[in-house]
Amino acid sequence: MSSIQTNQFIDGAPTDEAQLPLALDFSHHISELGKARRPFPIKSVFKYFGRPGLLAMAGGLPHPQYIPFESLETSLLRADAFSTLDGGNMSPLDVPTKDGPPTNPKMLDKERLVVPKWPSHSSEDVNISRALQYDLARGLQVLQEYLHDYSKRFFKPAYRDFATLVHTGNTDGWSRVIMTLLNPGDGLLMEEWTYTAAISAAQPLGVRIVPVPMDCQGFKPEALGDLLANWDEKERGFKRPRLLYTNPIGQNPCGVTVGRERKKQIYQLAVKYDFVICEDDPYYYLQEGKYVSPNERQPGESSSGVDAFFQELEPSYLSFDSTGHVIRMDTFSKTLGPGLRLGWFTCNPLIAERLERHGEISSQAPAGLSQAVVTQLLVNQWGLEGWVTWLRGLRAQYSARRDALVDALLAEIDFEVGDGDGMFSGSKVYRKEFRPTTGGVTGENTGMTVRFVPPTSGMFCWIQVQFNGFPDPIAVAGLEETAATHEGRLWTKLADEGLLILPGWMFCAAKEVLINEHPNKIGYYRISYSDPTREEMKKAAKVLRNVLQEYCEIFGLHQ
Repeated sequence: MSSIQTNQFIDGAPTDEAQLPLALDFSHHISELGKARRPFPIKSVFKYFGRPGLLAMAGGLPHPQYIPFESLETSLLRADAFSTLDGGNMSPLDVPTKDGPPTNPKMLDKERLVVPKWPSHSSEDVNISRALQYDLARGLQVLQEYLHDYSKRFFKPAYRDFATLVHTGNTDGWSRVIMTLLNPGDGLLMEEWTYTAAISAAQPLGVRIVPVPMDCQGFKPEALGDLLANWDEKERGFKRPRLLYTNPIGQNPCGVTVGRERKKQIYQLAVKYDFVICEDDPYYYLQEGKYVSPNERQPGESSSGVDAFFQELEPSYLSFDSTGHVIRMDTFSKTLGPGLRLGWFTCNPLIAERLERHGEISSQAPAGLSQAVVTQLLVNQWGLEGWVTWLRGLRAQYSARRDALVDALLAEIDFEVGDGDGMFSGSKVYRKEFRPTTGGVTGENTGMTVRFVPPTSGMFCWIQVQFNGFPDPIAVAGLEETAATHEGRLWTKLADEGLLILPGWMFCAAKEVLINEHPNKIGYYRISYSDPTREEMKKAAKVLRNVLQEYCEIFGLHQ
């Protein structure tokens, strides 16, 4: 390990590491496909590379002189380009156009990042001749060591033999997890509303998704416990699920934050019923906190220091994991750029080894250019202090974006605030009743009820629309079932009026969820605040208000 890495992490290492337990044996969790994977023979000889005097004539490695890239150079924003204080530096959401010139002086002051073709001092230096060569599926050694120490210091697994493994983004990582742990016909526990790509990855593999009720703090522990305790294999037709997928911070699509106590409760159930938790956490650093109205909003302050920043964040499931029941997936997609396709697993060593075997014959290894840029940035350019400064700035920016969207909604629609119930239980909910003003539909129970809870992390706001007293829409030949519902019709009308958001059916974990919340009775919509400007958010709120009222009027005229 380089001296830079040692200096960065030595003060965070636990003093009682030797007293931590080893992970349990998870061989019974490996799927038949996972068990069948063998080390890729050619990759097994890589352990000899770098040995002095070795005549390396085993692999078809292109000679590095034939790689035309002589250096990789780019200009780079400063780590402190964005303010960590509300109301500080100008935010991109205040720029009139997304491709407009930067207005923040710090965004004009660029750094230069260079990755040379050849190592400068030792073979461990980040260099193109190595990064663009065939390599091990676990990633560049210097990056692998950095991420292992990073997980150890900040996510704090409660057992000592955990492993880290670089992967090509969490979507690919999740596909690997499913195929490594589940056989066709096995059960998979998911939030009733969850990440649509996670659903799409599981369905073609013959996995049976079991939705679990949730509230504003994530999975309901009582509901999950009852489900598992009363599992009837004969009635269900398959064994009790052995894998749980969760998106605990900035939950996609609902924007909720799963806190310490709730995570501890879910982990205890994982140990009791022996299921693996896959913690997919791309929005981990975007923990924005509770929404505060503009007249009560105070300039926020963030404590200084690397460890102090992480202490402000909700802990990972790993911090409770003394057995190896947690697979954590991290990614650079939301912090550096999704096109990098780079992230990492932190999990028990047996599962990590099986995941590596999968990677050897799929991606072979994460893209060398992405690894080189990220490694050079984190290890040699910014270091931990710079990285955490950047993360603080991102958190402040997304907090401002969340505030801007909620401010716009509240300014355009006169919501009332009350106690939430159902999936909104435990939080204050914003509620608005829309009534038709013309036509034959009248009465307090006719119209549309719009509800939402401001997100506490991530990039999305989840809005519920109840269709009260409206008959089902008339079926239209050729129209997909989801588009023919009130949820689908309202979504189409919003899109036609220039507001493109996503309908709830895309995030529904299983059809049985729709039995109680049929999209002709209750619709859901995910609104993203990650990209639009402040003015665009104001326009969106106005379109939403107008379309909701128009939809009420349409059904008022036709009854």
